[in-house]
Amino acid sequence: MALGVDPAQVFKTLMVDVDGSLVVAIVPVGGKLDLGALAAAVHGKRAVLADPGVAQRKTGYLVGGISPIGQKTSSPTVLDETAELFDTVYVSGGKRGFDIELSPTDLIVITAATVAAIARDQTR
Repeated sequence: MALGVDPAQVFKTLMVDVDGSLVVAIVPVGGKLDLGALAAAVHGKRAVLADPGVAQRKTGYLVGGISPIGQKTSSPTVLDETAELFDTVYVSGGKRGFDIELSPTDLIVITAATVAAIARDQTR
């Protein structure tokens, strides 16, 4: 890993359309987002990955570098529960290849995130 840290501490930010509204999902880079679990976490029914153009316009970031912090338009945020296993985690800082380190607690506070089991192992 380029950061020289446990890959389980590195999280990706995905923009998801849940019943017509954008939701931010933050999951481990080695995992896969469980769309059904995300929908349930925000009391929705159907979740699909957001259109990249919509994600870019709403967040102000380019796809591949979307940060959960400082988005142009605020959206409900859900952080996978595995983040709480670490003292610090890494998330995108707003461009590809630029990650920032912060505590899961700070990430939850800054983004007003809900914590839920929204990721599953990539091999499943």
